[in-house]
Amino acid sequence: MTSVITTERLTLRPWQDSDVDFVYDLYSRWVVQRFIGSEPAVMEHRSEAETRLRRFQELEHPVHGIWAVTRTEDGLPVGTLLLKPIPASGEEPLQASEDVEIGWHFHPDHWGSGFASEAAVAVLDHAFAAGLPHVVAVTNPANEASQSVCRRIGMEHLGQSKKYYNAKCELFLVKNPALEA
Repeated sequence: MTSVITTERLTLRPWQDSDVDFVYDLYSRWVVQRFIGSEPAVMEHRSEAETRLRRFQELEHPVHGIWAVTRTEDGLPVGTLLLKPIPASGEEPLQASEDVEIGWHFHPDHWGSGFASEAAVAVLDHAFAAGLPHVVAVTNPANEASQSVCRRIGMEHLGQSKKYYNAKCELFLVKNPALEA
């Protein structure tokens, strides 16, 4: 079960069936989807959002999760935050590597608010408290905004890599500070 994580302004919670319209709104926007996947595509039908929402809900793990990020003040969904095994490059279907990735997708109405960084720091704290030794992030080489978030949350840029997703990505890493002794 995905745990609830709170920050000063945000509540990261499990996805609910009632979130389907937000999922459709978020992932039907080219400005959001343009950097996601090797062949970016927008959702064209609400049924795609229903399928994705079920996939989000199916990840049951004590540490990993795919959270709905909401504003605590009013419960408004503003984005998605994920912490899950990252697929290694190789033959399709891709298999999970031993590394865990953090990633985020936020609604454009909430870009520039610091929500991605705030939510990501909270999830990294959750990951490291659970004993994960490190977490990676990958971005499309053109996704400068997500690369800036990676740097703001203390991730080290390791350069470009084709290690994951069968794609050339910018690779970032952050190590668990409690294990750095």
